[in-house]
Formats: sequence, structure tokens, C-alpha cells
Amino acid sequence: MNKSWGYWNLFEIAWLVLFTSIAVGFTVISNDSLFGFTVFITGVLCVVLAAKGNLMSYVFGMYNTVGYAYLAYVNGLFGEVMLNLLFFVPMNVVGFYMWRNNRQGGKLSMRQMELKGLLLTGVVCVLGSLLLGIGLSFIPGQNSPYIDATTTVLSIVATLLMVKRFKEQWLIYIVLNMFTVLLWVIRMMEGSGEGSLMIAMWSAYLVNAVYGYYNWNKGAKEVLA
Repeated sequence: MNKSWGYWNLFEIAWLVLFTSIAVGFTVISNDSLFGFTVFITGVLCVVLAAKGNLMSYVFGMYNTVGYAYLAYVNGLFGEVMLNLLFFVPMNVVGFYMWRNNRQGGKLSMRQMELKGLLLTGVVCVLGSLLLGIGLSFIPGQNSPYIDATTTVLSIVATLLMVKRFKEQWLIYIVLNMFTVLLWVIRMMEGSGEGSLMIAMWSAYLVNAVYGYYNWNKGAKEVLA
């Protein structure tokens, strides 16, 4: 197998096949667009590879970022649009180079935060979500401003931790994915055509975040050992 992809265990293969099948099923049943399907697939590949510490995560992540921004725009989720275009696009480039330059023996060097850093991260997440939610609530056409704000702030913080290779990124991703599933459930109930596919995609991300923390926790312990 190509070394740039690394070893895939049985769980990772089964997980990828399962959610690819779900994406195909939702696309056919809901008559969703091929574009929505490609956003789903690249998103799944991005997070699976991130959980493995694989550089290709950022390649698939770039396509997913731009595609998801468009879907968020047509659904009136402007916080998500700004997050993806103004933050994730440049961070995909930064993250690729930082991960490439912090590898030992071909594997990504994973880190663990201290308690002080964890507390500071929590405060930033709560205050940032409240302040951004207030700001988004004044934008005409904005849907679910406080949930949108929470997912935006958590995404920014988790991405920064990811670029800096901290395992705690996955704890934030778990909370983030729960809120984002709720966000798209609300949008689906209000008539969004992409709602069901996005719920499936973010549910896949949630499962992967749990696995990502498990995998990175082991990786961080190996570095500390």
C-alpha cells in the first residue's frame, strides 16, 4: 500500500465503507446533487485521515471546505460561510506545512495540553460563542445564530489545536459535531434539501472524533514515554 496513505486497520476500512454507503443512499433517496455527495465524501476522507495524522487530510479538506461553504451560503448560515472561506482555506495550507515539518519516523508527533491550557481553551470557547451569537443575531436572514456561533468558535479553536498537534482537538470536535448535527436538524425541519445528507455527514464526523481522540491519545502517550 502507498506509504503516503499509511496502514488502514479493519475498523477504519469498515467505517469508511459504511458512511460512503450512507452517502450514496441519501443521495439516491433524497435526489440530492452530485455536488452534495462530493462534499460528503471529501469531508469523510478528510476527518478519517486527520484521525490517522495523515497529510492527505488537508488535500481533501480544501475541497470540502469550499464546497461546504457554498451549501452553508444557500442555507443562510453565514457564520459557517465566513468560517470556511476566511479561516479554513488558509489554515488548510498552514496545517499541511506544519504537519509535514513535525514528523518523527514518518509519523506525526502528537502533543498533550496542560491543565492551564485546557481551562483557557474552555473560557475562550464559551465567551467567543456568546459574543459571536449576539453579532450574528443582527444579520438579516441569519438562522439559529447562537448555534451557528458555537459551531463557528469551536471549529476555529479545534482547528488551531489540530494545526499545533494537540490531542484535545478531538474533545472539542465531539462537542462541535453534536451542535452541528442539531443545526442541520433544524435546517432540515425548515425545508433544507441538503439537511439529511449534512446530518449524515456530521454524524460520521462525530463517530470519527471519538476514534480520533482514542488514536491521538495513544500517539501523545508514545511521545511522552
